[in-house]
Amino acid sequence: MEFLQALQAALGETSVLTAPADRAPYEQDWRGLVNNPALAVILPASTQQVSEAVKLCAAHNVRIVPQGGNTGLVAGAVPIAAPNQIILSFSRLRATRALDLVADTVTVEAGMTLAALQQAAAEAGRFFPVSLAAEGTAEIGGVISTNAGGLQVLSYGSMRAQVLGLEVVLADGSIWHGLSELRKDNTGYDLKQLFIGAEGTLGLITAATLRLYPRAASRASALVGIENLTQGLGVFTALRAAAGTALTLCEFCTHAALALGTAHTQGGRLPFEAPAYLLLEVSALEGAGDPREMLEATLMAALEEGRVLDAAIAQSERERLVFLALRENISEGELREGGALKHDIAVPLGRLAEMVQAVEALVAEIYPGLRPNIFGHVGDGNLHVNIRPPAGQTVADIAAVKDSLTADVESLAVSMQGSFSAEHGIGQLRLSGMAAHKSHIELSLMRAVKHALDPEGRFNPGKTIPEA
Repeated sequence: MEFLQALQAALGETSVLTAPADRAPYEQDWRGLVNNPALAVILPASTQQVSEAVKLCAAHNVRIVPQGGNTGLVAGAVPIAAPNQIILSFSRLRATRALDLVADTVTVEAGMTLAALQQAAAEAGRFFPVSLAAEGTAEIGGVISTNAGGLQVLSYGSMRAQVLGLEVVLADGSIWHGLSELRKDNTGYDLKQLFIGAEGTLGLITAATLRLYPRAASRASALVGIENLTQGLGVFTALRAAAGTALTLCEFCTHAALALGTAHTQGGRLPFEAPAYLLLEVSALEGAGDPREMLEATLMAALEEGRVLDAAIAQSERERLVFLALRENISEGELREGGALKHDIAVPLGRLAEMVQAVEALVAEIYPGLRPNIFGHVGDGNLHVNIRPPAGQTVADIAAVKDSLTADVESLAVSMQGSFSAEHGIGQLRLSGMAAHKSHIELSLMRAVKHALDPEGRFNPGKTIPEA
């Protein structure tokens, strides 16, 4: 067809994948829930090639699904069931364009993986703080487009807080050269913010200038056994008072959740049994003292006062990494053991324990036999409320209750002044929540922005904003 031939002429034949077997890995989302065909998968090797591809798509009335590492959980980077779509993969845009150790910034292209960025920062004696279980595959453009959070939002903020500037290809193929190292620029609208968290619906991010931070000289980690999240919040507030921003990680896991991660971690084991756990980490810069002493003192006081059940402090870097792996492998364990109905909610910190109790009561009363699997980020109020099928079944076996269960969990979060999607985004799978919980004014504003930047609906159709 003329369109595909034009793409091949512009990008090179090896950069345009049309065979079903070649397209297949790009067409299915990570969870295996959505799988729709595209006309082609294209792999441009430069921002200019992205621009040329967008212009060709505009000329031939073809829509574009931007895709990074395809590690998202809401099917935001794969096609909807509709004709005339291509997938645009950024995997060949992986260069580091600039590194400024005076300004503590790095400029990288959108296809660089998060793990590669972290490694480059470490080699330069710096630290990049966004950390995800999928960081070996997740790409920077996708992490920005979803405003991913991860384990260290508590001290450093989400991806939005790391972005200083962007380079973006717009719907007409023009390129916005918005890369900047400036910490202060008060000259009108902060345009980069429009594209962060927009899930590729407003423009295609091809490069970004990001903040770097001093590298921690030492870290101390602990796994703490608690009765429930109410007790856990007491430990969190005590340690936050002692450590301040040096408290860089505070994760909550029910026993069921952490046992699942442990079962799928090589060499993993739980040092003790408890109804629930906190995973804590305190970091210190050079000359700032020993974080281990602070962590030990806080936990010893909590143990003596009966505010925790048990605690194990990592005795080596290897053990620290094992503790982290227990938490990070929960999602992979879920997938291998039948999947789960996933919910990504946030509520005010003071209502976290109430939310956990409400979900457990909801499932016990209305969905008996299903298994809550709850874990998440205590410091920023974000919980992953995942509901697993009965043992021996898969998530496909409980498809009949998917919509009602999701509506119930999301409504609980919103009723507690929370959000039904804290860090995973909307994609295709959370559109019903947007329609149910966003006000008419909010949706109208979003649609106005979408129409202004992408009037033909060229970018990532069927994602983020529900149809009017």
